[in-house]
Amino acid sequence: MPAGQEGFLDQAVSATSLGAAAAAGNMSLWGLFAQASLVVKIVMIGLVLCSIFVWAVIIDKCVTIRRIAREATAFEDKFWSGGSLDDLYEIEGARPVHPMAAVFGAAMGEWRRSSRIPGIDLIHGGVKERVDRAMSITITREMDRLERWMVIVATVGPVAPFVGLFGTVWGIMHSFSSIAAMHNTNLSVVAPGISEALFATAIGLATAIPAYVAYNLISGSLSKFQDRLEGFGTEFAAILSRQSEERA
Repeated sequence: MPAGQEGFLDQAVSATSLGAAAAAGNMSLWGLFAQASLVVKIVMIGLVLCSIFVWAVIIDKCVTIRRIAREATAFEDKFWSGGSLDDLYEIEGARPVHPMAAVFGAAMGEWRRSSRIPGIDLIHGGVKERVDRAMSITITREMDRLERWMVIVATVGPVAPFVGLFGTVWGIMHSFSSIAAMHNTNLSVVAPGISEALFATAIGLATAIPAYVAYNLISGSLSKFQDRLEGFGTEFAAILSRQSEERA
């Protein structure tokens, strides 16, 4: 082979090796994303969007739970202070701004409407059942509002790792395709596909772990708050029953 052709081939091989080495050496997060195939990029973008949504829900629920717990404590202090229930209803129950005030307002409003009916028997006239039903419906409605978006968080937790695993499998397939096309098992050929595959798995786990942990913690806090609402409803129903007996 002439010397000129040998030099040209050596330069081409060197350029190819340097390009592959440069691609393999770019192991930054953006570099791993840029080197990934289209399918793996779609998987990564989807997981990142899910992660952003999960964290938005986590922050919103944490702020909301702290707020309603603080408002419930302040309301219970007013309720048990010995003041007039009618005055408390006019101040907070008629236009409730938090769940416990809504439960109180539903029960007190139903009891006041029933007590205004001429000749009604407050003990045997079905008033207690209507008050209990009003509180039960209100608690269910308030908890449904507080648990909004939690189903999606519960879904992202177990599903995200499998989506990341799909990206991993696709990345490994892409790596094997590169090996077959270049007839070369050099690390510079294999590394980009393996790296993007592992990166997809990492994003899947980074999305799933906070979602799974947050769902358990937030669900536990909401369950405790529901028990608190139901306990307050039971105590308030007993107070209204006692007042009905006194009026009778």
